Amino acid sequence: MTRVEMNEWCIRRLYTYQILFGLLVIITQNYAFNFSEINLPKEHLPFYFSNYPAVAEKCKEDEKCPYKDELDKNVCWGYEHGCRAQNSYSRPSCPGDHKGWVKTKQDQLNTFYSQGDFGYIKDQLQEMMVICEPTFVDDSSLECSKHLRFCRGRNIMINFTDLSSRSEPIRYKMDVLKEGQIGGYCQLHKSRLDEECDHISPLQSWGPELRYFTQLSRRPIVEKDCDVVIEKPTFVLKIDATVNMYHHFCDFLNLYASLHMNSTHPSTFSRDVHILIWESYTYQSSFEVVWEAFTNHPVWDLKTFRGDTVCFKNIVFPLLPRMIFGLFYNTPIIWGCEKSGLFHAFSKHILHRLKVPLHKRFNNKIQITLLSRNTTYRNILNENELLAALKKNEDYQVKRVIYNRQLQFKQQLEITYNTDIFIGIHGAGLTHLLFLPDWAVVFELYNCEDEGCYMDLARLRGVKYITWQDKSKLEQQDQGHHPDGGAHAKFTNYSFDVNEFLRLVAVAAKHVKNHKAFQAFHKDIHDEL
Repeated sequence: MTRVEMNEWCIRRLYTYQILFGLLVIITQNYAFNFSEINLPKEHLPFYFSNYPAVAEKCKEDEKCPYKDELDKNVCWGYEHGCRAQNSYSRPSCPGDHKGWVKTKQDQLNTFYSQGDFGYIKDQLQEMMVICEPTFVDDSSLECSKHLRFCRGRNIMINFTDLSSRSEPIRYKMDVLKEGQIGGYCQLHKSRLDEECDHISPLQSWGPELRYFTQLSRRPIVEKDCDVVIEKPTFVLKIDATVNMYHHFCDFLNLYASLHMNSTHPSTFSRDVHILIWESYTYQSSFEVVWEAFTNHPVWDLKTFRGDTVCFKNIVFPLLPRMIFGLFYNTPIIWGCEKSGLFHAFSKHILHRLKVPLHKRFNNKIQITLLSRNTTYRNILNENELLAALKKNEDYQVKRVIYNRQLQFKQQLEITYNTDIFIGIHGAGLTHLLFLPDWAVVFELYNCEDEGCYMDLARLRGVKYITWQDKSKLEQQDQGHHPDGGAHAKFTNYSFDVNEFLRLVAVAAKHVKNHKAFQAFHKDIHDEL
């Protein structure tokens, strides 16, 4: 091979890698962009344009581009190469003591950033490795982070023909595929794949599926080996319990994080993608509307392709809900830190995409929402007494709600987003704290001896958390009876001392009134009036 031929080969190979791994540089003069499809919260737009300078340049040139005020801001999400802390979306803080955890305050901050913020994305991106290597443009490719937590591929074949003969429904199964039923035309680094197949569990990694990845002898799309070819990007999800808001929002948070993991192209936040849920049950959930934040197409399940061999031109295997030291459910959060930019961005993204409004206020009253339960356990026995005591305070606007199927989830979010103090006893409904305004307080009336769950979630979201401290001022109906036997604090009901309750609400109200964001929100409204 001559020097000229060698140069041409290297250029072609680099070009192939750029295309197949999503790194292709946009040629500004040839690239048309529909600005109306960006559809991001206003506060996220500068970060978007900073990540995609070619689109920013197009916006400058296009007199109809509505985002000119969001250009030329020196900002970054936090996972980009060279992103400086002062320019990052995330501004976590660690007011609590770091002693006994790490050596310095900066180490404390760095640990929190890597555990539950955009630093987690950065670490995952640095771990990305090629599992199946392409040579030419029409080849397949597969790359993954460590332990196969996140993977993405191009021109990947999946054979679902065996599903036709399976009578039992599929959920949390690790035998959906077998050898040769997933693969691509590329050079497979088998030893690397085997080494990363060390978290074999249904919701911990993609190891149960990708351990069977095979190097094919033909290009499956070019050779027309597939019954179906999916042109649009497809996100394959193994999801947690859809009936429980806490667990299901592990899925949505990790999907949002995976959009950032996959952010190599301006369409990274596009809704023109498919969602394939890796089970054969027809998807049903009270939270179904949240998919609208991610896709404008119907959600698929494994029945969609039963009996078919399917080729995906672009496929993403997102971060999973129960990864070891993962995001949300298994996040080990260092003591004393709060305000994850990732969780904050997720909250704003969902509220924006679902068009949940923040209402104007015409008075200075603190908006209090008490989340009531219509379940067997963890009810507030003197709920009416507590509500009556709150309503006597003219500074409070009090609302009692029950979040169930009778109240559409978008309506629930609207109530939550317009709440200053959100009160409820331990339960999945407190996951709504993710969608409180930045100045809000979540008051977990009693944590039922599960101290960390919603306190940690509130720390990640960056809202103030308080809970009942003096157990002598609450009454437990009985010892509680766990279904498997034994006493358990979650399986009984409670009544609370009214004066102590009012004292804690007053602490929460003081925090709200003193919060700069709350003051600015009211100032803007008063200026308009």
